[in-house]
Amino acid sequence: MALLCRALMLAGGAMLLATALLTAASVLRRWLLGQPIPGDFELVQAGSGLAVFGFLAFGTLRRANILVDSFTSWLPTGLCRVIDAFWNLVWAAAAALLGWRMVLGALDAWRSDTRSMVLSMPLWWAIGLGALALLATALAALRCALQAAEKP
Repeated sequence: MALLCRALMLAGGAMLLATALLTAASVLRRWLLGQPIPGDFELVQAGSGLAVFGFLAFGTLRRANILVDSFTSWLPTGLCRVIDAFWNLVWAAAAALLGWRMVLGALDAWRSDTRSMVLSMPLWWAIGLGALALLATALAALRCALQAAEKP
């Protein structure tokens, strides 16, 4: 699980770097030639979305997401672990539900041949990759919940 989350995180970082370079190149081209790279916003939109999805599983596994423990810091450690396990289960269920719905969205985009406006790029693959990343996030959250429940 950790290897998958790390791979998704690295892929997300590479995607974010690629979108930043594409944006810089498009701005430079617009400045020099008066024309941006055609479809740059479509590629940045898909790349940025995939980058965010790539970071979710790793952040969940490392407990790097935002935690609000203002109201639980005074509770006994065992009870805090139970609360953490519960909220990790909620996050796992939410990520799984979103992933499932995105799988259906990817299938619908594939069947209807939904494409981007400028590049006419098929969109199903980006939606599908986002769905897989969300399902990996659900597994990571489930693992965190089980780890919190197992500790003495």
